[in-house]
Amino acid sequence: MGQKVHPFGFRLGVIENWSSVWYAGKDYAALLHEDLKLRDYIKKRLYHTGVAKVDIERAGRKTKVHIYTARPGLVIGQRGAEVDKLRYELEQLTGHELMINIHEVLSPELSSTLVAEGIAQQLQRRISFRRAMKKALQNTMRLGAKGVRLRVAGRLNGAEIARSEQAREGSVPLHTLRANVDYGVATSHTTYGCIGVKCWIYHGDMLPGERVTTVGGERAPHGRRPSDAPRMESVEPESGEHPERAGRGGRRGRK
Repeated sequence: MGQKVHPFGFRLGVIENWSSVWYAGKDYAALLHEDLKLRDYIKKRLYHTGVAKVDIERAGRKTKVHIYTARPGLVIGQRGAEVDKLRYELEQLTGHELMINIHEVLSPELSSTLVAEGIAQQLQRRISFRRAMKKALQNTMRLGAKGVRLRVAGRLNGAEIARSEQAREGSVPLHTLRANVDYGVATSHTTYGCIGVKCWIYHGDMLPGERVTTVGGERAPHGRRPSDAPRMESVEPESGEHPERAGRGGRRGRK
C-alpha cells in the first residue's frame, strides 16, 4: 500500500496535518480552486526563493497563507516591500484580504521538494543525472537524514529511449505510518523533453501524539509549532490600503 499512494495522503491524520485548514459548505469547490490558484501563483512567482510548502488557513472571510521558503529575505524584501507587493497581488487574484506568514526552511537539503527542484535545475544545465543524484544523496545524508531515495525518469542525457533510474541510501520505510517520510516532485524542462524527478527523505519515526508541523524533519506536539521555528508575519495595511497607495504610511510588522 505504501508503494502505491502518496506518502503525505497515506499518513494524513496520523502524523501529517492538512495543508489547507478551513470549513466550507456549498462554496467548497470555489475555495478549493482558490487554494490551487494561490499555490500555483506563489510557486511560480517565488520559484527562485526555494518554496518548499504553502499552507492555507481560513476563518470566516480572513485568509492566512504560510509560505515555507529557503530564502525568506528575498520574499520579504527591503523593509517588507516585496511581501507587501505579493500580498497585494494575491488580494487582486482572490478578491479579498489576506495575511502572509513567512517561515524559514533551516535545512533546504532536508526538504524533499527543494532537493528534487535542485536536481531538476541541474539537469536543465546539462549536468549528468548520476552526478546530480549522487551529490544530493551525500548532502542530505550528511545533514542527518535516516534515508534518501531518488528517482529520475525521461530521456536521460538525451537518450533516444526514455527510461528511469533510481538511487538510494539508508532506509525509507514507506509502509510504516509513524515514519516521517517527506516526498517531493519536480519537473526538468530540457531540450530533449521533460524529465521527472521524485525524492523521498526519511527523517525518523514520530512519537505518539506528535505531528509534522514544519519542513525539513522538525517536529512538535500535536497542534503546536516548535518554539524555535522562525516566524515572520506581514501585518495587514490600515483601512484596506494597498502598498502601492499607502506609501511610507502603510503599517508593517514582523514577528
